Amino acid sequence: MEFFKIQRDIPFMRHALVLNVVSLVTFIAAVFFLFSRGLHLSVEFTGGTLMEVSYSQPADLNSVRSTLDKLGIKDVQVQNFGTAQDVLIRMPVQKGTTSGQQSDAVMVALKAADASATMRRTEFVGPQVGDELAADGLKALAFVVVGIMLYLAIRFEWKFAVAAIIANLHDVIIILGFFAFFQWEFSLPVLAAVLAVLGYSVNESVVIFDRIRENFRRYRKMNPEEIINNAITSTISRTIITHASTQMMVLSMLLFGGATLHYFALALTIGILFGIYSSVFVAASIAMWLGIQREDLVKGTPKKDLDPNDPNAGATV
Repeated sequence: MEFFKIQRDIPFMRHALVLNVVSLVTFIAAVFFLFSRGLHLSVEFTGGTLMEVSYSQPADLNSVRSTLDKLGIKDVQVQNFGTAQDVLIRMPVQKGTTSGQQSDAVMVALKAADASATMRRTEFVGPQVGDELAADGLKALAFVVVGIMLYLAIRFEWKFAVAAIIANLHDVIIILGFFAFFQWEFSLPVLAAVLAVLGYSVNESVVIFDRIRENFRRYRKMNPEEIINNAITSTISRTIITHASTQMMVLSMLLFGGATLHYFALALTIGILFGIYSSVFVAASIAMWLGIQREDLVKGTPKKDLDPNDPNAGATV
């Protein structure tokens, strides 16, 4: 399905060098903030107190957060657990206060706000568990990257695999750079969003790469730059439909999902926006500069060369 069809190819690759310099500067800035400020890790990674509290009626999560804020407890995660009456609270470690003292003080405050509040369980998550989660998260990221490279190398060509991984890591590092610069909380849902962005971004790259391979089969007289411009131009309508519909869903989570989904949706929003950009101006341009040629993708010679701007042009045999 297409909302519109562009008759003439847009010369995207003409501006690739300038835009890739902008990408490089942005990437370096993100790396700088990651090392200078670091990520503001959540309780899952740093350790803290976990409480499960039950109410006789659906809990008001905003009221719970307000109560904890009055106690001076910052960076608290409050979410429903199982049912609307059950609330899961994750609190970071407070200096000079034990986990038991912290949970007792919280229960006193919650009972003062709502007498039906009942403690279901409380436990302490040590920093060792947090370190293990961080290590597992890095392993998951590494497995995803390796898997994507193998998939693209087998399906297309190693130059496409290298280009796609550079573009995808570009997206991931920039997301982490935003979280480091603004000191937004980096939690397990945010890590899940980062992994989702990897898959989402590579999907866009695969669509463009597949059209590039198809164009090399159809148009013998076009050079690689023209092939890439035609591939990107011909998939613009699909890109707009896909990303607009996805972004609408993510924005609904960002605006109406509450505090629990806020940073998850924020990471997805940044990843989707940069994923569009990187698929066109990072992945495609790097593949071009790596010297992708028709011989890399196509075996044999088509019988007929086609005009890419001819709407009646069909695939060759």
